[in-house]
Amino acid sequence: MNMQVDPAAVDTGVPAPKQPRSLQETGLSGVTLRDVLLKTMFRKSVETVREVAAAIRLTTGLTQQLIDQAREAGLLQATGTLHAGSSGEMGFQLTDQGKARALDALAQSEYYGAMPVPLAEYSKQVKLQSVKNVALTRALLSNSMGHLILPEGLLDQLGPAVGSGRSVLLYGPPGNGKSSIAEGIRAALGDTIWIPHAIEYSGQIITVFDPIVHTPVVEEDDPNALRKVNRRIDERYMLCKRPTVMTGGELTLDMLDLKYNVTAKTYQASLQLKSSGGVFIVDDLGRQVEPPQKIINRWIVPMEMGYDILALQSGEKFEVPFDTLVVFSTNFHPNKIFDQAALRRIFFKVLIDGPSQSQFLQIFAMVAKKKKFELDEASLVHLLKNKYPEIDNVYANFHGQFLIDQMIAACDFEGLPYRMTPELVDRAWANLFVAESDIAH
Repeated sequence: MNMQVDPAAVDTGVPAPKQPRSLQETGLSGVTLRDVLLKTMFRKSVETVREVAAAIRLTTGLTQQLIDQAREAGLLQATGTLHAGSSGEMGFQLTDQGKARALDALAQSEYYGAMPVPLAEYSKQVKLQSVKNVALTRALLSNSMGHLILPEGLLDQLGPAVGSGRSVLLYGPPGNGKSSIAEGIRAALGDTIWIPHAIEYSGQIITVFDPIVHTPVVEEDDPNALRKVNRRIDERYMLCKRPTVMTGGELTLDMLDLKYNVTAKTYQASLQLKSSGGVFIVDDLGRQVEPPQKIINRWIVPMEMGYDILALQSGEKFEVPFDTLVVFSTNFHPNKIFDQAALRRIFFKVLIDGPSQSQFLQIFAMVAKKKKFELDEASLVHLLKNKYPEIDNVYANFHGQFLIDQMIAACDFEGLPYRMTPELVDRAWANLFVAESDIAH
């Protein structure tokens, strides 16, 4: 396909991984190189050197060397035909012996495609593109949260927290934008890093790239795009935006371990390994099956030591880099869900409180303008003087959006113009809070 690649997008401040100039420089054993080659040719039905090179993400020169080695071992043979669509290249196919070897390798692991990067080499790349190296400024953080009405002084607290790349705990009453602020933190990081398709440790291949977590700058379906822009980049990596993993009540501790597919005999990276170089947001802490203290305990070693410990199916444990800005968000007061030892290990604690009345009115007006909903002074006075005293004048950031959406729904049903009235305020308020009453059974 014809692909427009923005050279500026590839010219990042993060040093790019250098292309291996020899098979030895890939850092992989001959067995791993051979087996991934054979499995890829078997599964993807690629035949020419260029097709195979694009599939396994090595240069055509190194791919030719692998093919030559496999031919000498009787695992591949030339098809004897030239492919007109591939500049007249010779095609290659697996021999019966090669098919047997490919099937045997697939029985051990279904992984095929891009050659993995050795864990040791990946660890070096993680350091080069550390989230702690991001030069975060007040302007960047402010711009990423420009759509939010923030409490005065909040950026003064958030800026040093995010800029340090250390853990952050956002706490406060529900509905005041902790999740939106966490998303704003991610957006403020803004630059790009290099993500490997897979890493290799002790002969085991672990898939790292996840299209749900990682957003490529150069599209995945154009494997030659980076080669066109810069021939010295290791194509086993993809240039992606700094990743964000966001979990909520569904988070369980086993999600932080390697995921092993018993049928395919393949490993997938843990969530925090996928988030390396980016942000891991634990939203709604306290809503998970495991208690908050237990969840925090799982993060203590990674947050303090800068590495995590994972385990293979064999039970063998090994270290992987941990370079992630962890943002915890909870509606509970920290003292009620953590002991002091855990709180000490969370470097920054930031209270996200509800808005003042003036801030609430700003939010209300902003939402109304966006939704083309006409405000009315008498109705606003009714809301502030008659309704909010019922809840001790406690405002929340989500109230404006909720009340206006309720009034719009009522207008749509009644065929009324989008205009605020005291009656619509009463109807919306009734859905904001459920009245206390006994229910007869």
